[in-house]
Amino acid sequence: MQDLIANDDKVVGIKQTKKAIKEGRARKVYLALNSDIIIRDVINNLCKQANLPVVEVETMQELGSACDIQVGAACAAIL
Repeated sequence: MQDLIANDDKVVGIKQTKKAIKEGRARKVYLALNSDIIIRDVINNLCKQANLPVVEVETMQELGSACDIQVGAACAAIL
């Protein structure tokens, strides 16, 4: 997850991550394991279709902290 912390070129959140995947801008996706199952399924399916690696993170809070935001994040992507 160090590459997510160090990288300034990223998006955070469901809408922005989905958009980046669909537009072909995402290079790697991070997904919180405690996010809603529907969200995980949607993001995982989009990543499979786009042949993108998915890194699983234990909690939304951990992912939010790695993205330098004060709240939890269900997903994020490095662009």
